[in-house]
Amino acid sequence: MLLAACDAELIGKTLREGKIVFHINEKFYKGVKVTVEEAVALMKQSTIVNLVGKKIVKGAIEAGLVHPEAVLLIQGIPHAQIVKI
Repeated sequence: MLLAACDAELIGKTLREGKIVFHINEKFYKGVKVTVEEAVALMKQSTIVNLVGKKIVKGAIEAGLVHPEAVLLIQGIPHAQIVKI
């Protein structure tokens, strides 16, 4: 199961950092609005997780799902991915 989650205020924005251009596409990220706690519960059930935003990435770190050193900052915004094999 694939889960894409971001902080709501980031939907539709484009982040730029060096050669990286990261568009937070509404078609990919916009869906049901949930709390960070609800999103963490969904992360635990997912095989692949794509996260963008300070609140959602912090929730994943606090839940032990993402190591802080695995977080990429793009224009100061955290981005993390989880892949369960």
